[in-house]
Amino acid sequence: MAAVFPTVREVLALDPVRHGAPRVVAGDAGLDRPVRWIHIAEVPDIATLLGGGELVLTTGIGLPGDDAGLRAFIGDLADVGVSGLVVELGRRYLTGVPRVMVAAAERRGLPLVELRRATPFVRITEAVHALIVDAQLTELRATEEIHQRFNDLSVEGADTAEVIRQAAELSGCPVVLENLSRQVLGYDPAGESAELLLDGWEQHSRRIPLTGRTAYDPDSGWLVTAVGARGQDWGRLLLRWPASGDVPSAQSGEPTAGPPTRLTILLERAASTLALGRLIRRDAEGLERQIHRTLLTALLDHSRPVDEVALRAKALGVVLDRRHLVGVMVRHRAEDLVGENGPEAGQARLRDLSEAVGQALREVKLTALTSAVDDNSVGVLLALTDPAAEDRALSAFATALRRVRLDSGATRVASGADPARGVGAGAVIVAAGSGVGSLREARRSLVEARQIAEAARRDRRDLPVFRLPHVGLAGLLHLLRDEPRLQTFVERELGALLEYDARHPREQLLDTLRAYLEQGRNKTAGAAAAHLSRPAFYERLARIARILDVDLDSVEASLSLHVALLALEAVRTP
Repeated sequence: MAAVFPTVREVLALDPVRHGAPRVVAGDAGLDRPVRWIHIAEVPDIATLLGGGELVLTTGIGLPGDDAGLRAFIGDLADVGVSGLVVELGRRYLTGVPRVMVAAAERRGLPLVELRRATPFVRITEAVHALIVDAQLTELRATEEIHQRFNDLSVEGADTAEVIRQAAELSGCPVVLENLSRQVLGYDPAGESAELLLDGWEQHSRRIPLTGRTAYDPDSGWLVTAVGARGQDWGRLLLRWPASGDVPSAQSGEPTAGPPTRLTILLERAASTLALGRLIRRDAEGLERQIHRTLLTALLDHSRPVDEVALRAKALGVVLDRRHLVGVMVRHRAEDLVGENGPEAGQARLRDLSEAVGQALREVKLTALTSAVDDNSVGVLLALTDPAAEDRALSAFATALRRVRLDSGATRVASGADPARGVGAGAVIVAAGSGVGSLREARRSLVEARQIAEAARRDRRDLPVFRLPHVGLAGLLHLLRDEPRLQTFVERELGALLEYDARHPREQLLDTLRAYLEQGRNKTAGAAAAHLSRPAFYERLARIARILDVDLDSVEASLSLHVALLALEAVRTP
C-alpha cells in the first residue's frame, strides 16, 4: 500500500522538475521525506507561515545577503519540519547556491536542490498537487476497502485467525494478537519468519507501551491498539510497520512520521471485528446450544426459564423438581488428544464419549440430563431422590464409565480399530460440583464441575471423581487463566518486575522472588534455592521491594505476590 504523500525523491522525478535540471547539493539522506504540499516563498521569515512537510520553492531574491542570515533561514526551515528547499538559479544565484547554505542544510539533514534551468513554478505545483490529490484518493479507496472488508468479516462471523490474516494481507505487515498477560493468541507473519517474530515475545511486548486506545512506538516499530468491548479490554492487537522492522530516521537522528493513517484505521477496525466476533460467537453458541444441545446447555447459558426447563425435562422422563441435583463434567484429559488427527476425529471421539456416558448412566440406573456441552466435554445433571446417596451414585457412575470405555476399546481392537480411542482408565476426567437442592442452583453445580474438570487436566492423579477439594489454589487459578480480571491482577502485582526483567534478561528477579516465597520467606533457604550467596540474595530482594514498592516482610503483601506468581504460571501454561 503506497504512502499518502509523494517523497522529495519522487517530486524530483516529475517532468516539470526534471525540465529544470535539478541537482541535490545537500541533505540527500532526507530525499525520502514525504511532501505534504508545495509552497513558493521569496521572503526570509517564511518559516512562521509553514506547518511542516512542505517543499519550499524560491528564486532566492529575497533571502538574506549575509552568512548568519542564511544559516538562520535554513535553521528555521529545518526546525519547522519542511521536506526540502528548491532554489532556482539565475536571478539571485547564478552558478550555485552559497556554500554556507549547503553546509547548513547538510548539517541539519535538509534536502537542498538547485534548479539549473528556469522553470515555471506553477507547473511544478500543479504536478505535485495532482500527485498528492491522486494519492489521497488512492488512500480513500484503500480506507473504504478496509471498512468493507472488515464489515464483511463481521457479518460472516469470521474467526480470529481469518481476521488477523486479512489484517496482515491488507497491510503487508506482521500482525499479532495477545492477551493482557502478553501471551500470543494469534498471529500472521505476513511472509516473514514466525520464529523470529515470536521469539521472546512476552519480554519484547512489555517494552511496547500503549498510551490511549491506539499508539505507535517508533523505537520498536509497532502500532498497537486495545481489543475489547463493553468497557472491558481483553487483549492488544499489534502491527509492525515498516515490515522490515527498521524505522527510518532523518539525518538529524529524529524519527520520521508514524505509519499511514489507513494502517491505524485498519488496526482499529480489525480490533473492533475481533471484539464483536467474540461477543457474537458467545451469543451464537448460546443459541446453538438452546436449539441443538438440549436442556442441559440451556441451564448453563440461562437461555430458557428454569420452569420451562423443568417442564420439558419432565416430558422427557427426567424429573428435576424436588430432587438433589449434582453437576458432572466428563472430558478427555488433554486438548491435543481431543483434536488428534483433525476436527473430524475430535468430533467422533467426543461423540463416543457422550455415548459411553449415556450407557454408564443407564447401567447404574441413574436419572440425568446429559449432552456434549462444548468441543471437549460431556455434561451430566444427576437427579437423585436421596441427598445421602450422592457419593455412592458418583462412584457407581465413574466405575461404570470406566468399564464401558474399556469394553468399547476392546471391541475396537477386535474389529481392527484404533485401540487408543476410548482405552485407558486415566484417559478421561470425571469432575463433580457440589450438590444443590433446587433447579435454580443447578447451574452453579454444573459450572463448578466444568471448572474442576478444566483444572484437573494438570493433575496426574488417577482419581475416580474429582471434587472441589482436589483442585487447590493452583488449579483454581489455572481454570481462571483466561479471565481478564485475573490477568489484570497479575499485571498490577508483577508488571513492574516483569518489565524490569524484560530490560535486564540476565538478572531475572522474578525467579529470585519465587525462590523467596516458595521457601516460606526464609531468606537463607531462598538463597540456597536460588543458588546465590546470602548477600547477593538480600540485595536482590531489596531491589525487588523497590521496584514493586512493597514490604516483602509483610505477610499480606507476600501472599498477594505469591498468588500473582501462581496466576502468572497458570496464564503462561496452555
